[in-house]
Amino acid sequence: MDGGRDWAAEVGVLCEMMNTYYLYPDVAARMNQVLAERLAEGAYRRALDEPAFAEAVTRDTVAASGDLHLRLRYSKVALPESDDPVVPDSGRDPYEAALTGHGFAKVERLLGNMGLVDIRRFWPLSISRHAAVAAMHLVAHTDVLIIDLRHSLGGEPEMVSFLCSFLFDQRVHLNDLYFPRHETTIEWWTDPSVPRPTFGGIKPIYVLVSNRTISAAEEFCYDLQQQGRAVVIGETTAGAGNFDYRYRVNEHLMFSVPSGYPVNPVSRKGWEGTGVQPDVALDPERAFTHAYRLALDHVIDLGSAGHRSVVHREATKALEDLRPTS
Repeated sequence: MDGGRDWAAEVGVLCEMMNTYYLYPDVAARMNQVLAERLAEGAYRRALDEPAFAEAVTRDTVAASGDLHLRLRYSKVALPESDDPVVPDSGRDPYEAALTGHGFAKVERLLGNMGLVDIRRFWPLSISRHAAVAAMHLVAHTDVLIIDLRHSLGGEPEMVSFLCSFLFDQRVHLNDLYFPRHETTIEWWTDPSVPRPTFGGIKPIYVLVSNRTISAAEEFCYDLQQQGRAVVIGETTAGAGNFDYRYRVNEHLMFSVPSGYPVNPVSRKGWEGTGVQPDVALDPERAFTHAYRLALDHVIDLGSAGHRSVVHREATKALEDLRPTS
């Protein structure tokens, strides 16, 4: 086929990476065949630059494998050459993190002394640790915490365990990542030494989810749910549980290749393909109101003595405002 750009070298690298790293060797072989066929058909010649090529390849890999993590990604930031093919910090740009609030779309104290944290992405700790500390300190002294993951795009498990560390009083084993090709396991635990103050391990937590809640966001709600630490409200999540490293293909392309899968220490399984099942199944659009009402009931039950009188009045007024008018 004449015209267009030849991506044969890149496809060769992708196939080699799947053979070397992909979690399921049989799926890797099938995917290599798909990519080779698509290349031979000239399907990728219509992609004139890296972003278009990444989009075309991802469309094929996800459709053929059903694996939401098996993606070719474009990086605006030039990816350095290294003997280690894994891209540091997943090739993410600190400036992009800063422009998006380091993943925290909203951190707020609601009427009735409720904490609300809306997390859209779990950025690497090396980039966004300071923002995570600031967010969790702001809600540390609230009586109930609502964590909104309905629009969360996932991210890094190290940030998941760091944020969870503000929600327990002891060191807790949250999750394991098992890499079958290397027969190795990475354990993720909370860290009791995170900067004080913390929300702690007793006060109620409600986590809001939808079918757009994916990857590390699913781990966050699943870890809390399995430990009995939070009530998950909404709809079943996306079901992208496998763990991927991102490998450098060229200066601006990196390939997310799943090579491990989660094994929760409580359930002894993960959520790949099934998603996280909510404790309260509800239309995601109604999840916040439901959680807020439960939270307000809890705060009112705490009483109105002393300094709690102001909070009690706030909660009573907020609960009245939630009741439908006739």
